[in-house]
Amino acid sequence: MLGKEQHSNAVHRFRIDCSSLCQCGRMNNSKCAITHKRRRPTRIIRCIYVVGFMDLFGVSMIIPLLSHHVKFLGASPTVAGIVGSTYGVLQLFSSTVVGSWSDVVGRRYSLLTCLLLSAFGYGLLGLSTSIALFVLARIPVGLFKHSLSICRALLSDLVSENERPLVMGHFNAASSVGFILGPVVGGYLTEHEGGFYLSSFVCAAIFLLNAGLVWMLPWSETINHRIDANANSKTKTSKTYDGLKNSVQQNYSDKNHIRYPNPSAVRSQADGGWSWRDVSIFQPAWRQLTSVWMRICMVASSDMWDVFLVRLLMAVSIMLYYSNFSLAMEERFQLKPKMTGYLISYSSMLGALAGCLVGPVTHLYGNNMSALLLHSTALTCTLIFLYATAPNVWQVLLTSTFFAISTTIGRTCITDLELQRGGAQASGTLIGAGQSVTAVGRVLAPLLSGLAQEFSPCGPPSLGVVLGLLAVGVLLLRTPKWDSKTKVKDKSPKQ
Repeated sequence: MLGKEQHSNAVHRFRIDCSSLCQCGRMNNSKCAITHKRRRPTRIIRCIYVVGFMDLFGVSMIIPLLSHHVKFLGASPTVAGIVGSTYGVLQLFSSTVVGSWSDVVGRRYSLLTCLLLSAFGYGLLGLSTSIALFVLARIPVGLFKHSLSICRALLSDLVSENERPLVMGHFNAASSVGFILGPVVGGYLTEHEGGFYLSSFVCAAIFLLNAGLVWMLPWSETINHRIDANANSKTKTSKTYDGLKNSVQQNYSDKNHIRYPNPSAVRSQADGGWSWRDVSIFQPAWRQLTSVWMRICMVASSDMWDVFLVRLLMAVSIMLYYSNFSLAMEERFQLKPKMTGYLISYSSMLGALAGCLVGPVTHLYGNNMSALLLHSTALTCTLIFLYATAPNVWQVLLTSTFFAISTTIGRTCITDLELQRGGAQASGTLIGAGQSVTAVGRVLAPLLSGLAQEFSPCGPPSLGVVLGLLAVGVLLLRTPKWDSKTKVKDKSPKQ
């Protein structure tokens, strides 16, 4: 009897163990399902869309008024040109540095710093009653107006590589809508007395409001997302879930330069508490500068010259297309400035809507960004050629329709390709370097446009066709090499 009792007890314990294992399995599966749902922290992503919209909404209120205000202050055309180029030159040298700094100290505090200093610059612009004060106000804006680049880097941190084009496209669409609506409000404000100063203060208030929104963002989602995403990728290991979570916290803290250098700090942030000594923005300045310099040197020494060259060529080509658009429409087709403005607004609206097409198009291409970039670049080059040789306004309207779509897709492709080639851990540095390359294009495009206009009103777009063909040639030569590297990288984990 005793043996039967022991046997029945053993069977009962075995059944309990089996049921507990099944429950654990179901619990792990539910945890996996939960973590899978957390792969995209939607709340903070939507808030970043709002930040991008408000950013360009405020900036576009001021941009059309700057040249008029400089002339109102008594500047000659030459002085006005030099003052106008100050912002571009500062952006050229500061984009990569600020982007790399955001990798070192974290997105939150670098984004807050950029927004607050930009607000200070626009507020100072509202007090500018002399040319010297106007130039002084443009310095902090030129150095720290990189909030959109940091937002893009933050988005690349939050989503997977497959989701990145979709999210970037939506962010660009939201920003473009802000850039379209801003001049309308700015033009309305300038009708009042002291309209420029009022617009400047409103822009500064928008940036302060943006800083408050960034401060209140659900930043704990970024930590939970990284922890859960990394834990999901290691579910096949023999570690327990809690031990794995702690190891991933440490791994993310070390490799991705999170603001909190130890797991306890990560947990305190997830719980809503933090300590000033844990924030990496307060580490010694020499350590921050050293980290920034090392990241910039790594990008400069990397084999990415071809991607940046394509970005430069296409940036100049697109700027040449727009450089004398209004003048060319008037000389070639006797189109009034009012109708030209409608045409430009129509193209801008299509560009904003095209941001929502990026995700489906990349899915159609199987996330083969190099092939999509090649095709969009070739299409853009063809459309510029059709515009330069257009016999009537209707062909210009047709080319403008597809040009807005192709350029929007191309910009998203080149940014995504930079992040693929350079790695997500230096996303701020890579996006900042890309913005510096675009700033070089802004410096070169007006000069090349002026020289080309000496020959013909179609000279700038014709030169843009030549530069676009060079970009297509670089892509044809280098795309096979990119694809071979991608295949090797995809096969290496399996080996």
